[in-house]
Amino acid sequence: MSGRRLWAIMLKELRQMSRDRVTLGMIIGVPVMQLILFGYAINFTLRNLDAGIADQAQTSASRALVMDMLATGVIRPVLVADTPHQLMAAMRRGRISVGVVIPPDFEQRRSDGRPIAQILVDGSDTVVQGAATQLAQVPVDSSAPDTRAPHRSTPSSGPISVVSFYNPYRITAINVVPGLIGIILTMTMVMFTSIAIVRERERGNMELLIATPLTRSELMIGKVLPYAAIGLLQTTLVLLLGLWLFQVPIRGSLFGVYAAAVLLILANLALGLMISTRAQSQFQSMQMTVFILLPSILMSGFVFPYSGMPVVAQWLAEVLPLTHFMRLIRGVMLRGAGLGELWIEVLVLIAFIVGMMAVAIARYRKRLD
Repeated sequence: MSGRRLWAIMLKELRQMSRDRVTLGMIIGVPVMQLILFGYAINFTLRNLDAGIADQAQTSASRALVMDMLATGVIRPVLVADTPHQLMAAMRRGRISVGVVIPPDFEQRRSDGRPIAQILVDGSDTVVQGAATQLAQVPVDSSAPDTRAPHRSTPSSGPISVVSFYNPYRITAINVVPGLIGIILTMTMVMFTSIAIVRERERGNMELLIATPLTRSELMIGKVLPYAAIGLLQTTLVLLLGLWLFQVPIRGSLFGVYAAAVLLILANLALGLMISTRAQSQFQSMQMTVFILLPSILMSGFVFPYSGMPVVAQWLAEVLPLTHFMRLIRGVMLRGAGLGELWIEVLVLIAFIVGMMAVAIARYRKRLD
């Protein structure tokens, strides 16, 4: 064992890493990104949940109750409705997470000791469900008797009842399994296609492709389609296991579930191809994939709620296709919404697919250099 030879090989490795900009970026970028994500973007103390207000009483006392709820900072008003049905429609579309209903006989209920308001909660996200129930603790005017009004799904404290929809018993699997479809598809699809072009170059197959009459578009699309079939197979497997093992419901149409899955599959494949045209080796492509996977898992709303992130982190999350898929799949599977009601997320994913494929095709050259 020669210390001189060991030192020489160590210097050689350090110099090689310093020349590899992707590896150097991973050395610095991964810990910085993790620190920022975990330190700032991840927050279980939710604030500013999108809420709809249906004050059917329109009295000074009812308006004061609404203002007290808004003063907690848990919700922010984004919709004013006339009826609870309008709030439910907005909740099904994913526009709001919480609905506050004050009945027209508000004053009579105050004097009778009955529940004076009702809070509707989107239970498809269990963390949001827990945060929204804090609104039931808002102090009510002392002129109203202190009474308890239990509800069939979620107990209430005080004269404000809480109703949780879509997952009233807060079963974790119902919330997690739909999101797992997106996580699995993101991990596998991006990883598979991020090495597609690089692998052809490293195995020496690029010379054969150069000699063929294939256009760039034909080559890119031809590489995507087989993986799309694999993604649909994975989606089917997760749906069957979720139904069999955890009794996860599919309240919307099965077509909507698969349509959302297809959009995410194509978005991830296009992203992977773009990475593949940029990377110089399979190792580099795997490193670049990590930069996509980590923010996607942490910032898409799968584990940590979107509403708890700061504004800058929310802007970054909007760029990730998994964020929009989470809204789609939970809306279709758990809330029974149709793709037409979630058309914004559909259009964003389609735009992402077209943009990434255009970049990948433009960057690819049928040349060895």
